[in-house]
Amino acid sequence: MDDVLTKLPLRIGAYVPDDLLEDWFAPGTGMNPVSAAALKAAEAYGWRFECEFKYYPNRQEGVFWKWVPAI
Repeated sequence: MDDVLTKLPLRIGAYVPDDLLEDWFAPGTGMNPVSAAALKAAEAYGWRFECEFKYYPNRQEGVFWKWVPAI
């Protein structure tokens, strides 16, 4: 995922299902809903690659994307 987020073009998202979010960012904390610890860790992880992160509970996935700087 490091490589994906490093090379992610502007306005393109990387979509991660909630079970993987939980496994990657807060293993053992349970699921359904995704734990706050996993969401916080995913957001911090995204910032390391200049990506924003948002979790969509209705879609059961999180999205990393690079924002478009103001021109």
